Amino acid sequence: MDIKISETRSRNMSAIRSKNTKPEVYMRKQLFARGYRYGLNSKSVPGHPDIYMKKYNTVIFVNGCFWHRHEGCKYAYMPKTNIEFWKRKFDTNIKRDKNVRKELERLRIKQIVIWECTIKNMKKYKEFKEKILKEIESFLNDDRYFLEM
Repeated sequence: MDIKISETRSRNMSAIRSKNTKPEVYMRKQLFARGYRYGLNSKSVPGHPDIYMKKYNTVIFVNGCFWHRHEGCKYAYMPKTNIEFWKRKFDTNIKRDKNVRKELERLRIKQIVIWECTIKNMKKYKEFKEKILKEIESFLNDDRYFLEM
């Protein structure tokens, strides 16, 4: 049984933002502190990425584990009520993400996907944060086209 009444649940879910989320803002601050400059939610790039680094021809998506269905992640749980609605919603999100990825590949735009759980661990563990930021810096300067963390 759901622990919240449906009106409360609906109000909570509708309050979740799609831009300027805490994980996005955290990632932007980390990049800015290292001297990287970027654009936000660029409408000229497929998928309107959270961060677009034109100099590196790279987009960064900071994905919520719940909404984008991070496989194997404890935050990507299935709600216990209105299951059909959520299944359709998640399937649509996954399909959209795949199509955006293919379009960016076609345009030869490099892509980084950073999951919400990675950001949480970056906040918790300084060594982990440094490892992730070094991996991003390495990716920006090499020939790979996709990085998921």
